[in-house]
Formats: sequence, C-alpha cells, structure tokens
Amino acid sequence: MSALAAPMPLAGPAPASTRAELWALLRLSGPLVGANLLQMGVYAVDVMFVARLGAIDFAAATLGVFLFSLIMWAMIGFTGACAPIIAAELGARAHAVRQVRRSFRMAMWLGLISGLFFMVVLAFSREILLLLGQDPRVAARTGAFLDILLFIMVPNIWAGVMRTVAAALGRPGWAILVTAGALGMGALGNWLLVFGHAGFPALGLEGSAIASLVTALAMMLAYAAILAFDGKLRRYRLFGKWWLPHWQRMGEIARLGAPIALTFTLEGGLFGGAAFLMGLIGVTEVAAHAIALNIAALAFQVPFGIAQAATIRVGMAYGARNRVWIGRAGWASIVTGTGFMVLTATTIWLAPKLIVGIYVNVDDPARAREVALAIQYLAVAAMFQLFDGAQAVAAGALRGLQDTRIPMVVAAFGYWVAGFGTAILFGFHLHWEGVGIWVGLAVGLAVVSVLLVARWAMRERLGLLPAAR
Repeated sequence: MSALAAPMPLAGPAPASTRAELWALLRLSGPLVGANLLQMGVYAVDVMFVARLGAIDFAAATLGVFLFSLIMWAMIGFTGACAPIIAAELGARAHAVRQVRRSFRMAMWLGLISGLFFMVVLAFSREILLLLGQDPRVAARTGAFLDILLFIMVPNIWAGVMRTVAAALGRPGWAILVTAGALGMGALGNWLLVFGHAGFPALGLEGSAIASLVTALAMMLAYAAILAFDGKLRRYRLFGKWWLPHWQRMGEIARLGAPIALTFTLEGGLFGGAAFLMGLIGVTEVAAHAIALNIAALAFQVPFGIAQAATIRVGMAYGARNRVWIGRAGWASIVTGTGFMVLTATTIWLAPKLIVGIYVNVDDPARAREVALAIQYLAVAAMFQLFDGAQAVAAGALRGLQDTRIPMVVAAFGYWVAGFGTAILFGFHLHWEGVGIWVGLAVGLAVVSVLLVARWAMRERLGLLPAAR
C-alpha cells in the first residue's frame, strides 16, 4: 500500500548516488515482483483443480496452457515495448502527457490487432495438435478448452499494457492488489465451476476455462478503472481520443516490440522443447522435470520483476540523456537481480529434498525415482540461477536503451544453438538423459547471460547511448 500512497518521482534530476538509485529501483520493482509471484499462484490454482479431472483432461489443460501462455508471453513483450518509450519521454520531459497517451493508445491498438489474429490461430488448436502427432483424445479436449480460453487473449494483453503503463507512471503497487484479487477470484471460480459447488453446474475442464475468462475480464476492468480514476494517473487522460491513430508511434512500438516478443518466444520455447525431449526419455522424467522447472520459474519471477523495473529506470535516464544515470540504473539492476539469485541458488543447493517435498510426498516409495530425478535436476538449476537472473535483468536494461534486435539474435544463438544443441548432445549422444537436458538449459542461459552483460558493459563503444545533453 505504501507504493500507492507515496508515488515515486518520475522525472527531474538523476538520483545523486548509487544508493538513491538502488532505493528507487527497489520501490519500483518490489510491487512488480510481488505481482509476478501472485500471478504464478493464479496459474497454480488452475492446475490444482484440473489435475483432479483425470489424465486426459490434465494433459489437455497442460498443452492448452502451454500454447496459450507462449503466445501471451510474446504479446506482452510485444505491446510492453511501450514502457521504454514512455520512460524515455518522461525522462526527457517531466509532463509528457500527450506522448504518454499516444504510446498507451497505440500499444492498446497493437494488442487488439495481434490478439484477434492469435484468437484465430487458437481456434484451430485441435487441428494443429493433430498435425503434431498428439493423441486425438487429448487434441479434442485441448481444442474445447482453448475454444473458451482464446477469448481471454485481448483482455489479458490489454491488462498487461495497462499494468505496464501504471508502473511506468509511478503506480506499480496497483499490480499487487489487482493480481491478488485475480488469485482469489480464480480460486473461487474454479471451485464453483470445475466440480460444481453452491448450485453451479460441474463443467470440468471447460469450467476452469470459464473461470479464467471471468478473472481476465475482471482484471482488465480493474486496471481500466485505476487508470481512469487514480489521482496521479487520471491527469494523463489515457483513454482520451481513443479513436485517433498515430501510425508513427505504432510503428515505433512494433519495431521495438517484435524482437522482444521473439526473444520471449525463444526462451519459452527452449523450456517447452526441453519438456518434449524429456518425453522421449520417459514419463517419470517429465514429472520430475515439471517439478524442478516450476521451482526455477518461481525463483525467476524476482529478477524478471527487477528487469521490468530496469527497463523503466534505464529508459528514463536514456530520455534524459544522462549517461551517468544510465550506467548507475543498469548496474544497480543487474547486481540486485543476480544477487538475489545467489540466495535462491544457495537454498536450492542446500535443501533440494525439502523444496521438492512441497510438491510431492518424498517418503512415498512409489515416487522415489521421481524425487531423485527432481533433486538431480535442481542441482543443475542451482548452478544456472545466477545466469538466469543476470540475463533477464541485462535484457531489461538494454530494452531501456531501446536495444532489442541484437539481444534477440543473442537469444536465438544462446538458447537454440548452444542450449538446445547441448541438451541433445548430453541428453542422448552422451546418455546423460534428463540431467544432460538440464545441462543444456544451463549452457543456453550462461551463453545468453555472458553476451548480454558484455553488451551492456560495452554500451558506449557500441553506440547504444544517446548524445549527452
């Protein structure tokens, strides 16, 4: 709530010290990290209910959520490119109301256009899965699930844009409140509609999709109300002149956002591809992989939130053309994100069995091999935690410099040449199986991390900095 009561200054002179910049970063990133963790809870609630429906429906939900999330992840990166543009405008001009409104409006337009396109794609999900050789029963149930879930696409994209803009304008605390409300609403909706409680029909998998749809619409309306009525945000009149296009700004967002979207897709696809490789080894390996990956993904939400804040802080310094501030904001973010992952790596390394025990009964003899494999995978995950944090925050800092194309190329090489190639080599040719696949993930993250941090360190030599004011 303090983030709502005391908005941070958005423009003006740069922080006078690294300590001041670090404090500004933490005030911005804290609510974003909290919202990211709560969003993981929203997904977990859906899984908890659907897992009870049986193997076919659970497999259908897993496939459907993977396809939907991969697209949604990319679209949030695509439209979220408005954040560094808005931050730069605010860094250059403290009262850039018209420019902020223009960027917001065009990001929402792009969200609508791209969302409608991918709704059509998801409408053919059953046919797509059959072409990929999936079980016809699973493909049919996935199609029915996504026939409802696809209507979430535009509301989710719009909610993401509004959340991003609210954070860039100094109100990140709203993200925690809205996401916490979504968590509660999603749990209630699943309870009412999946198995049928309080007089509601038991709709099973479709009930979970309907609950997600209602939750997404509520989140979108909540953010719209915040932007319209919050005392600090309403002066931007973000919904004013909604019908007016500004093609140049739309082009700027699209050019900046398309590489971000592809980068997110490449990263998400790597972990999806790893799950596919695990499926070639065995069912137990897939289950152990899912547990270890969920733990790693939970830890990743912290540096990801810091990366979102880094984009805004570096973007403001970029707009102000203050090279000292740019360096201070970027390095403070990278050190903070990587430093946190030291803690998660240490925790995972020292107590893997305790952490796995949150997901499964580690004393159950029937799951002994699954637990043992998950612990082995977590040992590798502990080693790549630092790389995962560094690459996420370095990418966020570079986005603040509006540098997205080369980081996309780095992601393509690091994740799919170095990472996926190593996973195949170690997993199958050297017969390390699941551990070898996780070594591939570690190599991919390490390569991307080293290259992105090096690019940030050489930002001046590479001509990424603005001319000094």
